[in-house]
Amino acid sequence: MAERKRRKLKLLAETINLDEKKATEEEESLKLQTWADLPVELLELILCRLTLEDNVRASAVCRRWHKVAVAVRVVNQSPWLMYFPKYGSLYEFYDPAERKTYSLELPELQGSRACYTKDGWLLLYRPRNHGVFFFNPFNRHMIKLPRFELTYQMVAFSDAPTSDLCVVFTIKHISPTIVAISTCRPGDSEWTTVNHQNRLPFVSSIWNKMVFCSGMFYCLSLTGWLGVYDPLLRAWSVLHVPPPRCPENFFAKNWWKGKFMAEHDGDILVMYTCNTETPIIFKLDHSEMVWEEMQTLNGVTLFASFLSSHSRTELPGAMRNVVYFSKVRFFGKRCISYSVDDRRYYPRKECHDWGEQDPFENIWIEPPRDASLN
Repeated sequence: MAERKRRKLKLLAETINLDEKKATEEEESLKLQTWADLPVELLELILCRLTLEDNVRASAVCRRWHKVAVAVRVVNQSPWLMYFPKYGSLYEFYDPAERKTYSLELPELQGSRACYTKDGWLLLYRPRNHGVFFFNPFNRHMIKLPRFELTYQMVAFSDAPTSDLCVVFTIKHISPTIVAISTCRPGDSEWTTVNHQNRLPFVSSIWNKMVFCSGMFYCLSLTGWLGVYDPLLRAWSVLHVPPPRCPENFFAKNWWKGKFMAEHDGDILVMYTCNTETPIIFKLDHSEMVWEEMQTLNGVTLFASFLSSHSRTELPGAMRNVVYFSKVRFFGKRCISYSVDDRRYYPRKECHDWGEQDPFENIWIEPPRDASLN
């Protein structure tokens, strides 16, 4: 009996010693772990809350931290979707990054419609008296241009109107082989209009398919041909670049409204959409002068609308490789998006008939970094 009791006590002591040894080893192991051993999920949660400056510092810790820091780094701010009311002067702005809506009274814009946006500035037109002017809704600065009749024309400007480089450009086809190009700069007393002859047919689109890139205005015609205007040389030409090739099912009702054009880092991008079909994104190969279909956006985010489209890099991770469209959902003012990685729309069951949307209903605009409309 005594022998059995001694054996039990010895076994109990050995068990306690093993537990203590194991606990000591675990404690020592924990002491040896460093911040570099944090799980990726926790590391992402921490680094995404840092300022840009601190994010850059954290990225220098090690290769693993650098990879995660770059993945969650937010350098740019996404554009906001600005809605033009049918009545009144209350304008709404939707921030897709924060999913917040802001309101702003802008009586200066009553009776006007948007033509184009860039660098936080709107180019607007008043059909009633042919007034053309720039307006910044965030600081309410206005810059007027000479009166000009803008009817069924593609319109864009190169730089913010506060820059000496700013030039406003419009184009309208007179016939398939003749286009009228008008230009104006802030401070000019009148517009300059010149008719240009085309060797290739160019019929201007009803809605803007235009970008300013590397000092040139690039315009996409109704049938997909690319025209280029040099404002310094005042030279116009239609490039010998065959239009992007699309599946036959893309040519449906209102197919011309489902095209969007953007610029990114010197590249010309064109997006073709049609109902619930997967959008096709093309990039102009300047060396071969052909359109290449893109399978990935390489982290770029596109913001497409009828009047002007924008591109951004280094937005929050969930917004990368995504195209945001200025579509208004039936139950509220929101945009829809298409994930290139997931190859699907969000929301999935949204109707994508672009022909049902008023092109002048909304436009993407770049807010200042300190924008606060609360």
